[in-house]
Amino acid sequence: MKKPVKAVINGREIISEEGRTVLEACREAGIYIPTLCFDERLEAYGGCRLCLVEVKGINRPLSSCTTPIQNGMEITTESPNLTELRKTMLSLILSNHPDDCMCCEKAGDCSLQELAYQYEVTPGKYDGERWNLPVKDDNPFISFDPNKCILCGRCVNICKNLMLKGAIAMTGRGFNSRPDTAFGRPLTPETCLFCGQCVSACPTGALIEKQSIGKGRNHSLRRIRTTCSYCGTGCNFYLNVKGGRVVKVTSDYEAPVNRGSLCIKGRFGYEFIHHPDRLTTPLIREGEGFREASWDEALDLVASRFNELKEKYGPEAVGAFSSSRCTNEENYLISKWVRAALGSNNVDNCARV
Repeated sequence: MKKPVKAVINGREIISEEGRTVLEACREAGIYIPTLCFDERLEAYGGCRLCLVEVKGINRPLSSCTTPIQNGMEITTESPNLTELRKTMLSLILSNHPDDCMCCEKAGDCSLQELAYQYEVTPGKYDGERWNLPVKDDNPFISFDPNKCILCGRCVNICKNLMLKGAIAMTGRGFNSRPDTAFGRPLTPETCLFCGQCVSACPTGALIEKQSIGKGRNHSLRRIRTTCSYCGTGCNFYLNVKGGRVVKVTSDYEAPVNRGSLCIKGRFGYEFIHHPDRLTTPLIREGEGFREASWDEALDLVASRFNELKEKYGPEAVGAFSSSRCTNEENYLISKWVRAALGSNNVDNCARV
């Protein structure tokens, strides 16, 4: 069991745990500290320098995301000096950032935009050369605008340290630094999982899902939590819906199974929902074709056929296969139905090996 740690933050005594950082302790206590490079799924990077705090007895600000909380610490998270440092950092970031928030896909859900508004920082304080790089559109699922990249490193870190793939890395030096592939080559199934974790980690509009472009900003979308139907893992995510149509999938970081992680199918394979060939009503075979039927008619037909088979051959002649694309609850129901209603123990699953 970890030892408790007592510290004073903004004049308020808090109790945290040994091994926690100052940022983690503050978040647990409901104390706000701004960040851009921090992602709770990753080890702290300490790159954006927005989470600086003052610690009594230390004559320089410390990054709260990389500083362990210690007994007796007296910490200040807001002061005129810290505010000025944060405004300077944001001004430097905005000095090489496009001023196109009005038409940016990430508007209203952009961490940089929110912090610039919070600290009343506007572009133009620092003049100089700006990136004018072409948008990388060679990925079938993701659009990358390097001009909107703030070099927070989150996409690189999540690909390398969480997904253990390393499909992208921070390339170049100085002004020419940016996340990219080796030699700028397009990502392929051999080098990339196309899981979209980099998109989920990006705090700006640099990385955007292609399928969702132009279909609605965050404030206009209704989020519905659901379980992925592609396999039996049970990953949770949010369907982002507008006008009765799913326009994108976003991560659920509180999901007990996947903690926000998704595969290519879970994140990008949702277009089947509105596919014109998708069946929307039951079909009953008649001759060489099918005709549409109501659910009551279809279910009555299935029940009568099962009863005929039971009466003719006995309950052990029937059974059911369940699917790992169903939830545990649905698989339990099919098992209970076969055993209780049909009187058979012939139940199997497609995932059994």
